[in-house]
Amino acid sequence: MAYVWDFDVVLAFTDFWLKGASITLAYAFGTILGGLIIGVFCGMALLFESRKFPWMGPLVSSPVYGYVQVFRCTPLLVQIVWFYYALPVLWGAAMPAWLASGLGLMLYMGAFSSEIFRAGIMSIDKGQWQAARALGMTYKQMMSRIILPQASRRMVPPFVNQSILQLKNTSLLYVVAVPDLMYTGAIIVAETFRPLEVYTSVAIMYFCMLFPLQRFAARMEARRDI
Repeated sequence: MAYVWDFDVVLAFTDFWLKGASITLAYAFGTILGGLIIGVFCGMALLFESRKFPWMGPLVSSPVYGYVQVFRCTPLLVQIVWFYYALPVLWGAAMPAWLASGLGLMLYMGAFSSEIFRAGIMSIDKGQWQAARALGMTYKQMMSRIILPQASRRMVPPFVNQSILQLKNTSLLYVVAVPDLMYTGAIIVAETFRPLEVYTSVAIMYFCMLFPLQRFAARMEARRDI
């Protein structure tokens, strides 16, 4: 017997869907912004050099390098679960689900943003650095006038792509019962017993949010290649 689709059960929970979508977008925007800030500072730390005190370079960059590698080389799901269940054992106090999941997402985004920032800076030809130093520019002047304006154009496409992945990563929030789109879908399935319609709707909602961003990233890539 052919399956009979019934999307009325989905439309009956419009308010729940709107709330779930708003939470998903809020987490995505907040953690992307926080990750960008972390990425700028950590990326600068990875590139830190001191002519007067050469020993300070490794002292500053080594802890940041360790943070970046830990968060890049472990699954985000494990990180969220660790912040929610394991960190409170060390901290001695329970951590709210919204804080644990937000912290995991933001630090994860920050680790990848750090590498995007570092790679963007290092992609600038060494001749540009040497020419700036030959003109007598300070490090601050060289970065603000020569290096960063060129590097920022190269950073935007990978950062947009990572932001797209971050929006998809918010679907992992459901494991700690944050009422995002995925968790909302699970609740509605438990009430309606219509997983096909509900999870198809979840996929469509994510597609509607992510497809414009993917097109924007493609346009940025095309502009960079011109």
